[in-house]
Amino acid sequence: MLADLAADAGAALAYSAVGIVLMAVGFGIVDLLTPGDLRAQIWLERNRNAAILLASNLFGVGIIVATAIWTSEGKILQALLASAIYGVIGLAAMALAFVLLDALTPGDFRAVVADPEPHPAVWVTASAHVAVALVVAAGLT
Repeated sequence: MLADLAADAGAALAYSAVGIVLMAVGFGIVDLLTPGDLRAQIWLERNRNAAILLASNLFGVGIIVATAIWTSEGKILQALLASAIYGVIGLAAMALAFVLLDALTPGDFRAVVADPEPHPAVWVTASAHVAVALVVAAGLT
């Protein structure tokens, strides 16, 4: 029983590490795709647009990693590998969706993210991030 608990705790730590690394990469991608310093916009300037966009990206990564774990049938290495691979696929797909929405909609969405005034387009893009994550996660099942 103690050995099972230790193995489960080790697995939880490993899954957490993969998830945190993927979320850090997601943060970097959102920071790269948006103008200005994302940290300053969110934590110092309290920019809701930037916060909503980043939150949707982090939530999307969580969906993908959690689905990889749930579908691994207790196979830890398989779940870690699936989390990493599908997480990277999800981040790339979310970045592509962001770029496509920016290209296909009027105005400059990148500038909207940096705008301190709340903008409804941010909710559309945030929803696209979560939807893309769900599609990627469904690919795991």
